[in-house]
Amino acid sequence: MENLSDSNMSPHSSLFAALSYGIASMAMVFINKAILIQYAHSMTLLTLQQLATTLLIHLGQRMGYTKSGSLDMLTARKLLPISLFYNANVAFALASLKGVNIPMYIAIKRLTPLAVLVAGLFSGKGRPTTQVSLSVLLTAAGVIIAALGDFSFDLFGYSMALTSVFFQTMYLVLVEKSGAEDGLSSVEIMFYNSTLSIPFLLFLIIATGEFPNSISLLFAKSNSLYFLVILILSLVMGIVLNFTMFLCTIVNSALTTTIVGVLKGVVSTTLGFVLLGGVQVHALNVTGLVINTAGGVWYSYAKYQQKKNKPIKLMSDIEAHRK
Repeated sequence: MENLSDSNMSPHSSLFAALSYGIASMAMVFINKAILIQYAHSMTLLTLQQLATTLLIHLGQRMGYTKSGSLDMLTARKLLPISLFYNANVAFALASLKGVNIPMYIAIKRLTPLAVLVAGLFSGKGRPTTQVSLSVLLTAAGVIIAALGDFSFDLFGYSMALTSVFFQTMYLVLVEKSGAEDGLSSVEIMFYNSTLSIPFLLFLIIATGEFPNSISLLFAKSNSLYFLVILILSLVMGIVLNFTMFLCTIVNSALTTTIVGVLKGVVSTTLGFVLLGGVQVHALNVTGLVINTAGGVWYSYAKYQQKKNKPIKLMSDIEAHRK
């Protein structure tokens, strides 16, 4: 089985990675919201998702479906910050979903592209083109305008979402760096991330007092078919989301991954108004979403022009490991 190199994939492969992440991310928001209504122990839920990821990849290794090797301590030390930032991002995001409705949650998370752009400048990645910079600023401006149309305010939820933006920015930049420098595939990054996460998460669910009450409640609710379905969906989609997110980041860039998140957020916001109700539509919301979409389309066009000028090169998994 062959893999395409991180940044040397064809435009079609890059588009597939971006679309896959967008669809998985959009579905995951609604699934997480649905299960948190039934099961409020977000840290235990995250731990279960990571356990499922680790077991599935390990099973794939034993059956020969994946070529990722055993854990390397040097690589693990390099990826440990990624794991910590990832878990912090997801933990704060899940906490924010308890008090913030989906449209406003997405609006706040759309500030991530601007944060990634700024982080890239400070990390020495280089200055982006004028079109990329202006499109990201336009997208962020649309987010702010749309958010001003919401008159409900949850201080805890907003604080959790903003903190999640910070941690998401940090781990996206680190994931892109590790993929480019170490030649790790998305499956390998997933395996290291989930394995390194488990001890940290187990400590947290014990320290925060979720365990053992969360496990008792989990077994008590297992009698409900609806709960079992959304729990299984949450575990499966957690794996799919992690894979597509890491793949999109190392194939394209951290900024592309966050822009895809912004664009899928337009659809998620619309569905959030229709499915959840209780959210008043304001002219500022509509205006902000239009500006946001225009910025995303502009950015997509600018990145496509850059991608067309890059040569296509294939690299096998074995070659990638030798980098």
